[in-house]
Amino acid sequence: MSAPLLEVNNLQVSFKMFSGEVQAVRGVSFKLNKGEVLAIVGESGCGKSVTAQTLMRLTPSPPSYIKAGSIMFNGKTDITKLSEKQMKKVRGEEMGMIFQDPMTSLNPTMTVGAQIAEGIRKHEGASKSVALLRAVELLKLVGMSNPEERINQYPHELSGGMRQRVMIAISLACNPKLLIADEPTTALDVTIQAQIMDLLRDIQKKTDTAIILITHDLGVVAEMAQRVIVMYAGKVVEQGELNDIFYRSRHPYTWGLLSSVPRLDSDGHTELSSIPGTPPDLYAPPKGCAFAARCPHAMRICRETDPDHFKISDTHSAACWLNHPDAPKVEQSEETGGKVYA
Repeated sequence: MSAPLLEVNNLQVSFKMFSGEVQAVRGVSFKLNKGEVLAIVGESGCGKSVTAQTLMRLTPSPPSYIKAGSIMFNGKTDITKLSEKQMKKVRGEEMGMIFQDPMTSLNPTMTVGAQIAEGIRKHEGASKSVALLRAVELLKLVGMSNPEERINQYPHELSGGMRQRVMIAISLACNPKLLIADEPTTALDVTIQAQIMDLLRDIQKKTDTAIILITHDLGVVAEMAQRVIVMYAGKVVEQGELNDIFYRSRHPYTWGLLSSVPRLDSDGHTELSSIPGTPPDLYAPPKGCAFAARCPHAMRICRETDPDHFKISDTHSAACWLNHPDAPKVEQSEETGGKVYA
């Protein structure tokens, strides 16, 4: 079996603030294979975006710093050891990123054609005319109408969906091996969201580019991903193939996320399920399991000792003491997210 395209081992990222250290990412580990779509899910503040931005070394330093861990890319390069000059070659050429808000990510003073061509000229040494021709081709690839005219327009002249297509074109400009999509449909209406996700799926199939999809939308995950990582309080609490997470999940936090999704067969009067409480303060993370204070199945050991990942199958693991052989038998249920079988 070939080596993974990306291998993250025990990644720890903190932010030094005047009031103390925020431990944003606390020992994240995962692998990504070539051509694979991996989704990272979890509520706001769980460390999804910081993890994604650290893969491309985009978190501002200071205040952020990589406290520990390694990010092996393409089997040989440890991203954490590269200089900023070396990283500039990796960004765009080997890794591309689609950011949450295209209006703030695009340069308002440059035409969209110039912004797409910029990376092509920098990484491939192409002339301005050749790079602009390539920009037109990329706009066609992402489904933009009248691309020959669009390259001369500025971001404010385009709709939100068009701007996001430009962002995708920029990220694909140099045929990267890895594309990171950080909440790519934020602030877009439902119809445009569907178009953007269809576009990403189509591009992935055509180019065989690996994708890391950062999202809190489980509907998008179900349509796009082959594997899923569930994060909570800066840690991976469960990971597995799509069916493992959706139909055989083994962590109460995952159950809570799944049970909070509106059901099509509901009568319209059913109250949506929610996870009570709030996430822990990452200035001072709890001693044991970070989810224990919100978990209806928490035991004494959960508050005292942080669980390791229990192997459920060759593709599936969960960091929860309920998976210990001596723990009470608890399984997922639609109504409550978990049911105890003594």
